Amino acid sequence: MLEIAFDRGTLVVRAEAPPEELLQKLGFVPDPRTGDWRSPAIAYRELILRLRKAEIPYQDKARTYEKFPLESCIERTPFPYQAEALEAWWGARGRGTVVLPTGAGKTFLAQLVMQKAACSTLVLTPTLDLMQQWYGVLSTGFDVEVGLLGGGYHEPRPVTVSTYDSAYLHMERLGDRYGLMVFDECHHLPGPSYSMAAEMSLAPFRLGLTATPERQDGEEWRLERLVGPIIYRREITELTGEYLAEYETERLRVRLSEEERRMYLEERAIYRAFVQGNQLQLGRPGGWARFLMLTSRSEAGRRAFLAYRNQKRIAEASGAKLRLLSRLLERHRRDRILIFTGDNHTVYRISQQFLIPAITHQTKIRERHEFLQGFNRGDYPFLVTSKVLNEGVDVPEANVGIILSGSGSVREHVQRLGRILRRGKGKRALLYEVVAEDTAEEFVSSRRRRHQAYGGEPPSGEPEKPTIDAETEGETEGEVHADQ
Repeated sequence: MLEIAFDRGTLVVRAEAPPEELLQKLGFVPDPRTGDWRSPAIAYRELILRLRKAEIPYQDKARTYEKFPLESCIERTPFPYQAEALEAWWGARGRGTVVLPTGAGKTFLAQLVMQKAACSTLVLTPTLDLMQQWYGVLSTGFDVEVGLLGGGYHEPRPVTVSTYDSAYLHMERLGDRYGLMVFDECHHLPGPSYSMAAEMSLAPFRLGLTATPERQDGEEWRLERLVGPIIYRREITELTGEYLAEYETERLRVRLSEEERRMYLEERAIYRAFVQGNQLQLGRPGGWARFLMLTSRSEAGRRAFLAYRNQKRIAEASGAKLRLLSRLLERHRRDRILIFTGDNHTVYRISQQFLIPAITHQTKIRERHEFLQGFNRGDYPFLVTSKVLNEGVDVPEANVGIILSGSGSVREHVQRLGRILRRGKGKRALLYEVVAEDTAEEFVSSRRRRHQAYGGEPPSGEPEKPTIDAETEGETEGEVHADQ
């Protein structure tokens, strides 16, 4: 009799005469310490299916997750596309990634999936804000006590919400306890440590949720193994009007002052001279890391890095941009406005100059919660932020977005648009993008608007091509640490 056990994030197969060929195909290797066969726990589902097909008897001591039927406390009829996504996921045997735009109800879809799978569930999120938001939704939607992992909590329960960071730390002990894993903003998952959280779980049912699966490093192909293939996808333009707010986008250009222009060109010349002198190709894999390494080795390198930061700061936070922001705030003084920048320094400058609440990774959880609740109530008509509101945070009252700066990532731009698209009665959303003329920002702007939501090319499933300049290479997506 073949025996399967779970051991610290791995599966162990013990047998007097193990089916070696089958095990090798699934990635199992002999453990020289015990003579057993071992593999990451993610192999559990395929192992069980193969053993059943081959009619090989086995004893399953690995799985400890519960059958856990869930009854919704709120009666709500899913939209047709949500029902289609659920059917597609179940038709794919309970594995796969669903791509829906921000505001389209991915959280509700996850609740439908949880009811369908009817087993212990772990929901993973990239940030503490999203963890708290999921906790609130699941606690309201189901009559269960929801556990938390992360942000000072360690309360694993049959239904639990965790940050990716905490799941990675604890999965070797918890990887046998959940039959369904829901990966929110799953485009983060292919990162080196986050992917280990998926590898160390034996959960046979998996759901990935994202608005933009493509990654700048091209690693989104790993999602198929970690979660499952894309089994359902709808874009912003397909849902606008009936399910999302109607919207329009407007790109506004400003000119640097003569002094800003002089400083910009001087700093950019220093930075570019260093790049060219060292024959760096910043748009290729590893190019930006090599630039950082070289700039740390000499005074000229440190000056080049400072020049890179200075020319970027001049373009992103010019006086003309702030003057235009003032006019836009006056024009939309009766609207709810989210202001996005690419750095915290500009966030705090705008906050002080215009007396607007600021949210960055430095803002404490309770203070963030108060600002967001106040914004939705109308106590604070404007909020300014850098990147922490790009993903997932619910601000349904926002109807105007102003992007003063950011990376060249298509994902970031689409996520920022999504923040203002929650449907409301008579709502029409407006997104402004402010760009400094004759600077690298124009290239960055053109690149990040390559999405059909802005009239660009629709996603083809291929990764975003790396930029040939460092203005975006320095902003490629690493992992968003949940405790920031």
